[in-house]
Amino acid sequence: MRFDLVALKGGQGVVRIAVDAPDEASAREQARQQGLTVVSAKSRARALSAPRLFAPAFPLALFSHELLALVSAGLSLPETLDALTEKESRQEHRRVLMSLREALFEGQSFSRALERFPEHFPPLYVSTVRASERTGDLREALSRYIDYQQRVDLVRKKVVSASIYPAVLLVVGGLVTLFLLGYVVPRFSGVYASVNRELPWLSQVLLSWGQLLNEHGIAVVLAGLALLAGAALGFKQLLGLALAAASRVPAIAERLLVYQLARFYRTVGMLVSGGTPLPQALGMVSGLLAPNLRPRLALATQRIREGQNISVAMEAAALTTPVATRMLRVGERSGNLAQMMERIAVFYDDDIARWIDWFTKLFEPLLMAVIGVVIGVIVILMYLPIFELAGTLQ
Repeated sequence: MRFDLVALKGGQGVVRIAVDAPDEASAREQARQQGLTVVSAKSRARALSAPRLFAPAFPLALFSHELLALVSAGLSLPETLDALTEKESRQEHRRVLMSLREALFEGQSFSRALERFPEHFPPLYVSTVRASERTGDLREALSRYIDYQQRVDLVRKKVVSASIYPAVLLVVGGLVTLFLLGYVVPRFSGVYASVNRELPWLSQVLLSWGQLLNEHGIAVVLAGLALLAGAALGFKQLLGLALAAASRVPAIAERLLVYQLARFYRTVGMLVSGGTPLPQALGMVSGLLAPNLRPRLALATQRIREGQNISVAMEAAALTTPVATRMLRVGERSGNLAQMMERIAVFYDDDIARWIDWFTKLFEPLLMAVIGVVIGVIVILMYLPIFELAGTLQ
């Protein structure tokens, strides 16, 4: 959600900024971390206009790779942005790069220039660049972010690839079912209408559905297309409702928690390794957790600010597992907490990958069996009156 904030900034007076955050509290927290005192916050609904809805997203991953390559080659940031602007063909992206270059010539830092485009550069990216400005090593920060994004995308691709085959099965099974109900069943209905015999009740229900689809097929297809369009527009809301329903199942809820913790620890580890203080890093990544987990994180962050060890605070907040707790303790003793958080994320990723592989191997045969049973029931109900008639003749 987008929020328009009016805030006070030392030396500049009243400023207005736009922030992307899941709720108003998170938006205020982001502004506070930037050294701003928020006066008011107002949500702004995004207009779903067709050109904006289908506008290509800014290629952040490609931009980061090219920026890293040019900076590593010895070019300065303005020269790098000049080169990227010249090769960019899309006008919208070209304007973003030109604005970044102009901000640098105005004396602004690169992170401050990136903050002007929150719709293209997420807070995590800006924070990574800001941390590199303190250490003077932009190349290391970009490499760290690229590696982080690749690992996150790898887990996402595994989930997507695991859902392709079940989705294809559902589509094919649905099309076959519609063909039987809309074309084959009405033909059988015409045959049975000429026979003065009472049909089984289930067969009557099936034939009624077939006649409905045959007589109002266009209306049914249009209604289905409208439902698909509404589902596409409200995909995020539907996904949130589906995850909320799935989280009530203990086994799925546990895996969803592991998935969130993997992203959480990887992001915190990246920020800490870049020089961001741990309490600040925890506040910045709260949006990666589900709303019901954020109060726990806030409590753990408060305990860490008071001097409690992160392993103890996270264990008390139920934001870790026994293995991760032991790894955090090792990281605290060795003084390499950021690297240990990355190892925790890798451990969680491997656990998620194994569970996805197991689930798909179990779910796909079950789904095929369900589709086969549905189609088989339709066929049996179509031929049941014929079987009864043949038995009567005998």
